[in-house]
Amino acid sequence: MTQSKNIIDVGAPDPELNTSPIADEGDDNTESLRSEVPGEPVCHFNNKSFDTGSYIKTGTSILKCDYGIWIPAGPADPENP
Repeated sequence: MTQSKNIIDVGAPDPELNTSPIADEGDDNTESLRSEVPGEPVCHFNNKSFDTGSYIKTGTSILKCDYGIWIPAGPADPENP
C-alpha cells in the first residue's frame, strides 16, 4: 500500500453527494456491486473523483479505488487497528 502521508483524508461520506459503492470486508456482494459500476475508471467520494488504484482515508479506514468500487485496504492507524 502507499504511504499514509500521501493518502487524502476525505472525511465521512455525505449521503447528499456522489459516492461510489463501498464494499464491506469479506462481503460476498462485491461482485453484485461490480455489476452496478462495470469497469468504471474512477471512484467518487463526496463528489470528488479518484483514479483506480488511489487510496483515501475515511474515518478509521483506508479505502482503495478498484474500478468504481471502494475496497477496504486496512486501518487508517496501523498502530491501533
